[in-house]
Amino acid sequence: MAITPPSITLRWQSGTNGHLTLLDQTRLPGEFLEIDCHTVEDVWQAIQRLAVRGAPAIGCAAGYGVCLAEPNLEATLNACDYLATSRPTAVNLFWALERMRQVANDAANSAPDELAQRLLAEALAIHEEDRQMCSDIGRHGADLLAALPEGAGILTHCNAGALATGGEGTALSVLFELARRGRKPHVWVDETRPLLQGARLTAWELQQRGIDCTLICDSMAAQVMREGRVQAVVTGADRIAANGDAANKIGTYSVATLARAHDIPFYIAAPTSTFDLSLSSGDEIPIEERAAEEITQGFGTATAPAGIATYNPAFDVTPAGLIAGIVTERGVIQPVSRDTIAQLTEDSSDERCDPQRR
Repeated sequence: MAITPPSITLRWQSGTNGHLTLLDQTRLPGEFLEIDCHTVEDVWQAIQRLAVRGAPAIGCAAGYGVCLAEPNLEATLNACDYLATSRPTAVNLFWALERMRQVANDAANSAPDELAQRLLAEALAIHEEDRQMCSDIGRHGADLLAALPEGAGILTHCNAGALATGGEGTALSVLFELARRGRKPHVWVDETRPLLQGARLTAWELQQRGIDCTLICDSMAAQVMREGRVQAVVTGADRIAANGDAANKIGTYSVATLARAHDIPFYIAAPTSTFDLSLSSGDEIPIEERAAEEITQGFGTATAPAGIATYNPAFDVTPAGLIAGIVTERGVIQPVSRDTIAQLTEDSSDERCDPQRR
């Protein structure tokens, strides 16, 4: 029996005295294990060790994490500051925490019960908005790719599905919507070294949905493109600068470069909450560097000699010039430029900052 993806990644249990339940993604695909987070520290650990991952899902989890603090202004703001240290690249984390801070400050003189209710309402709103954004991204992306023939090859990198979001996903929501429309895409799934999010997570999600897919090693993408098996590339993003440069899982820049070399359109699917307009270009995006053991002892097995030097950036930045379009919940940014991004994100930025306009 296939599992309905939107229900599995994270959910809040009960009311203001409840807790956050997450699917531990480090255990997939071999084991479906849920974990309960009862403290702010539990959520921090879950984000840091990738039990929950993907920029939108991290933002949702952080919002709920704030609700686990003591319901007073000092504890709430401390929780926001602490959760912000869990991972540096995905901007949705900081966007969600800023919304929680605003609620806390607005309710600074409220009774503890009222503060707790308002914080939980905001966290639930962040989650629900992400569900809707995923749906809208899927619709706009499917419209964009509607001209592709039935069974067209679409390559994706890392995981940008229900496991990475509060809904159906970003890049994968496009594929799910194409399938619902009867287009039956064939998805080429990069394994995504070193933690194999493509092999472990994306392939699992696509199988759950009955989507035709083929898993390949990252180093095979060029050959698959050369053989004419790929007609489009769609990935997610963790942070997009004002000029359209986009940070995503390490290896995305390579895929975009290969797509350009083979005259294949490379698209990014991401909500407007992923844009960081305070950054002029991708050169300013902080890139997380992770532990050497992810390369040398992946999943507990030594694959390199002891003591070897490593470099393990978790993300890279794809220049805007390689991106054919960015699919958002508000429409497709095309061409990708500072002006087109500003035009599309201007109104949505105001809406996200003003709770009365959501």
